[in-house]
Amino acid sequence: MAFNIESQPSGSSSLDFLTANPLANAVANAYKSFSDRRANLGLSNPGTLESLAKEVQRDVSLTNYMHSGIRADLTKAVSLSPYFQVSHQFAMGEHQNPYAFAGLFGTNKVFLQGNMDNNGTLSTRFNYRWNPALVTKTQFQIGAQDMASIEHEYTGSDFTSSVKMLNPSYLEGGLTGIFMLSHLQSITRKLSLGIETVWQRAALNQPPESALSYSARYKTDDWIATGQLHPSQGAMNATYWRKVSDKVQAGADMTLQVAPGPGGLMGGGLQKEGVTSVGVKYDFRMSVFRAQVDSKGKLGCYLEKRIAPTLMMTFCADVDHYAQSAKIGLGVSLESSPEELQEQQDALGAQSSPNIPF
Repeated sequence: MAFNIESQPSGSSSLDFLTANPLANAVANAYKSFSDRRANLGLSNPGTLESLAKEVQRDVSLTNYMHSGIRADLTKAVSLSPYFQVSHQFAMGEHQNPYAFAGLFGTNKVFLQGNMDNNGTLSTRFNYRWNPALVTKTQFQIGAQDMASIEHEYTGSDFTSSVKMLNPSYLEGGLTGIFMLSHLQSITRKLSLGIETVWQRAALNQPPESALSYSARYKTDDWIATGQLHPSQGAMNATYWRKVSDKVQAGADMTLQVAPGPGGLMGGGLQKEGVTSVGVKYDFRMSVFRAQVDSKGKLGCYLEKRIAPTLMMTFCADVDHYAQSAKIGLGVSLESSPEELQEQQDALGAQSSPNIPF
């Protein structure tokens, strides 16, 4: 007795009907056509929502630079590739720890940073680049206030998406913490639009809260405008940055918030609060000068002067006319490295520093 058994082709599968059908082919063709049209637009990556207004809030604004009292930073580079450095910080002033020790290690895939102050507070950061597009960022703090943050960031050719969790926990029998999902997409070569959603729950005996915010960024060759709207909080922020010349930058930052008055919505109505600041940045050959004034009568300036290739001094001051107060800060930063590292850096140039996933 003979049996005739027909075998399937070696390259076929019983699940081929899921992809080899008219509906799947139509979806695949539509997606390919959409991807080709998007690629033909020549859109670039717009960055992240956290750095939406970095030209104003990080480069021109004095918020991240001001300090009062005296501060000294001593940094020593131990290795260039992989990059490794240690630093000591001494400070005397308001809201500053007298001493802090920090270490930094970085390669093309890994970024490690640790900081411990005289109070025993330990702060760590660990970033890992899985591939050129996906980076995982973690941050932990142990001390007076414990904190844990985990973020996954995906960078596409014309968009950036991220998922961030702040103090996530399931130990109480339910999900608590803060969870954020954001997406920033390039619409044209100049316009980018973004959206961010936040879900948070402090404890199981409290109801969860959610919020949605919208962002926009318009960029030209010599000026950038951004806007952020938080409807649930009744707040909005707008910035404008302009490149005046090769060495001069100017920026304006406006924040407006509408909140219920002391008597609530029924008794006190709505109360408007806002502040607008205008700043300028000058880049000289061996120094950088920043100045800023806001609508609340606060005037500040910051001067950064490089005395030698390894020595830099900073001076900052601000005057609050409404509060009738003034603050002054002075800082010294000294960088040192072995002679063989300096020779290696001079020989390799820009190739000596790895592409660290900060």
